[in-house]
Amino acid sequence: MDFALEDNIVNYPKTDTIERPYQCSQCNKAFSKNCILVKHLRTHTGEKPYQCTQCGKSFTEKSQLKTHSRTHTGEKPYQCTQCGKSFTEKSKLLIHLRAHTGVKPYQCSQCDKAFSQNHVLTTHMRIHTGEKPYRCNHCDKAFAQNSNLIMHMRIHTGEKPYQCSQCDKTFSQNSQLTAHLKTHTGEKSYRCSHCDKVFIQSSSMKTHMRTHTGEKPYQCSICNKTFSQSSQVKTHLRTHTGDKPYQCSQCDKAFSHKRKLLIHIRIHTGEKPYQCSQCDMTFSKNSSLVNHLAVHTDGNAYQCSICGKSFTQNIFLITHLKIHTGENLHQCFQCNKVFQKKSFLVTHLRTHTGDKPYKCSQCDIAFSQKSNLVRHMKTHTGEETYQCKVNKLKAMENSDPGNLINLHEQKAEIKKEQMASRKSNTNNLNELKVEVKEEQMDILVLPDIVMDKDDAN
Repeated sequence: MDFALEDNIVNYPKTDTIERPYQCSQCNKAFSKNCILVKHLRTHTGEKPYQCTQCGKSFTEKSQLKTHSRTHTGEKPYQCTQCGKSFTEKSKLLIHLRAHTGVKPYQCSQCDKAFSQNHVLTTHMRIHTGEKPYRCNHCDKAFAQNSNLIMHMRIHTGEKPYQCSQCDKTFSQNSQLTAHLKTHTGEKSYRCSHCDKVFIQSSSMKTHMRTHTGEKPYQCSICNKTFSQSSQVKTHLRTHTGDKPYQCSQCDKAFSHKRKLLIHIRIHTGEKPYQCSQCDMTFSKNSSLVNHLAVHTDGNAYQCSICGKSFTQNIFLITHLKIHTGENLHQCFQCNKVFQKKSFLVTHLRTHTGDKPYKCSQCDIAFSQKSNLVRHMKTHTGEETYQCKVNKLKAMENSDPGNLINLHEQKAEIKKEQMASRKSNTNNLNELKVEVKEEQMDILVLPDIVMDKDDAN
């Protein structure tokens, strides 16, 4: 059965001249025919006398059962003359025709935006009213659309109804499955016009484009810092709130990032998924593998463009560059001493406050630095040490001592440059005099290397 476009459908105006002698006793609504009143009364009684013989579903009207039966037979008698698409209901065809005609009869009174369907307008109005009628009974989170609530509920239930036919991987949203399927086909439909990089999803390309434009449309409401992605703002806000929603089930340690929790869990599982192709050593973090690879190369992959000095890790180069630029200095408000990293200043401030947050579980001795606690713990285990040739201190035994000593010595060299730079750029040497014993532990010691102070004297 073919139907003309919606423009050819004549809508006759409704009038109130029709006599309505049949009145509902429940709500006082009146009707022109008794049969219509009978149907209406079922909305109050809940009666559904028409039952589907295929699935047992019941309906209040015979016409509803007839329409429902088409879901079993596959019959779609209403066909669009423009694109040939067919529908089970005439009302759905009329709505579909608006896609061809562009008719949007439902207009928002707040912003003049128009829609082709009334229920879409109803949902849109909630943007203006802030109404979120669909509430999760697990976490009280509310949504403007029921479909959003259904997807959210899958976080709690773990339901993933969309399964990949290629690898049996499952997803909670159909859009996720669609994007995943492209990893099998190799399809990347979205190409960056600046660097020809291609992406599976349009949203991924849009985010990538901001690396070229520098656009950062998402702003922190507390400190006004801007970000290129909304998820970055959400994560950043936790630095203000202190929120750490990702908790380890093994030791109750909490993290602000899910990625950090996943890395932390490897401490408990012993998983080291990153393997060196040169010597078969494995690591829990990719960054650790990258740093280790310097052992197999020339050992100095990162070179300073100003003085030509080379380093095995990029973070060492970044720290070294601050000697030339003098940027990002952090000053102690107690003694005016300056540091190139905020973490160094935080550690230094404990010399003024006397705070010792790191306590030994064996003998209750407390320390101001975690590295000192780790060094102290070795006195209970009696592990061997390796000596640094730069500052004559010792590093405790590690799984790769040669590499760590090399990295430690580079830190020692950076420290010497920093000390020299400070002394040459100040008019008051007494204010910037360095306490060598304290600063060596602040800057020279890697997290995985613990120094023995007894040999420093």
